Amino acid sequence: MNKSVLTSVISVVAFLSLLGAFAPNASAQSRANVVDEVAWVIGDETILLSDIERQRLYYESTGQRMEGNARCIIPEQMAIQKLFLNQAQIDSVYPNEQMVTVAVNQWLDAVVNEVGSREKVEEYFGRNFAQIRAERRKVVSEEYVMMQMQQKLVGDIQVTPSEVNRFYDTVNRDSLPFMPLTVEVQIVTQEPKVQVSEVDRVKQKLIEYSDKISKGEMSFETVARIYSEDGNTALKGGEMGFVGRAELEPEFANVAFGLPDNDKVSRIVKTARGYHIMQLIEKRGDQINVRHILLRPHVDGDELTATTNRMDSIAHLIRVDSLPIEVAAKYYSYDEDSRLSNGQMVNANHQSLYYGTSRFVMEDLPQEVSAQVAKLQEGEISAPFTMLDKNNNTVVAIVKLKKRVPGHRANVVDDYQVVKGIVLQKKQDETLHEWIREKQKKTYVRISPEYRQCEFQYPGWLEQ
Repeated sequence: MNKSVLTSVISVVAFLSLLGAFAPNASAQSRANVVDEVAWVIGDETILLSDIERQRLYYESTGQRMEGNARCIIPEQMAIQKLFLNQAQIDSVYPNEQMVTVAVNQWLDAVVNEVGSREKVEEYFGRNFAQIRAERRKVVSEEYVMMQMQQKLVGDIQVTPSEVNRFYDTVNRDSLPFMPLTVEVQIVTQEPKVQVSEVDRVKQKLIEYSDKISKGEMSFETVARIYSEDGNTALKGGEMGFVGRAELEPEFANVAFGLPDNDKVSRIVKTARGYHIMQLIEKRGDQINVRHILLRPHVDGDELTATTNRMDSIAHLIRVDSLPIEVAAKYYSYDEDSRLSNGQMVNANHQSLYYGTSRFVMEDLPQEVSAQVAKLQEGEISAPFTMLDKNNNTVVAIVKLKKRVPGHRANVVDDYQVVKGIVLQKKQDETLHEWIREKQKKTYVRISPEYRQCEFQYPGWLEQ
């Protein structure tokens, strides 16, 4: 599928801006080596020769190649960006400040985690933290404005079934994307019971950790690094980074947002992932950053065996047609995501082409499920197996391979939404291309002579 015009503008400009933020020393050097002058004028906006050269050097420093002449492609992409931003001002399109704040905070947190501390970040960038934040905020704000302008221009475009069929009837089949093998899977899970004594053991451990921290015998960060069972945060001393209330489990959020200061350790909190204690780092508006220590009760071996035996009996009943898997899922399964949908697994990988559907490429499935599905024929039920659920708790599962679709060229029977997406993208691209060409005619453009030999994607720059 073709990228939209604006998406490619954003990808180039945002990428170059990101490089600029990560290499300020190179930026200073490139500026020093370029005699600054105005290279392009787009309406009331200017593009400096030094900015074009700096961004070209940043791009080349990555070792990636740009198809075509970078000295021509980069300023044209910057000029297209100016057109969208100028129109956004006219149409009073502004970014969602809350979303910008969240994105900037997440970026800053990632940079601090990568470099080691705020002081090292300031040293690396050669600017204080407030300046870094302000520069990043400008980049993110422009990205959001451009995306909003794109949505405003193409958001109402629709595709009818007749358009999809007409496109499919006329398109060269070899130009359609090759669709990988996909499967549809039903699942039933049960969670082994945890002994009360094991829960008590976990709680007692957390009480001991809390006492050591409160008495100053060990820091929260040290305890988290040594004992926390949250693999994502343990090495960072339990720090979670800034998140909003909606991003946290309700039980966890209620305690986290109620923490009064940075010294106290919270009470023990139970969530679907296990048992936690936490400590406040910083509140910033409706965002919060806390450290936490997670412990999970361990499953007793006898209970695991008993649960496996129960699941084996359920699998047998399904195989002999005494119990439909849909009924087994509804009445016996612990999997809340599939229990009420006949056990049907839904693709939760946001990066997948099949996100939100019942189709999976094998890599999108949990590893334990994928290993079982690979051995099954359509309609077969697996033997019971253990796996970790989305909360990293041990469960016993059985799966049924409902459907397997071999790899193939996209078609309107198996891949209607994919083909529809191609047609929609094509219409959106055409709309954006036409919008840019019309804006060129109505916008004052002046280009330095050295760029007038370029072969631009939009030759209208040279017609003024």
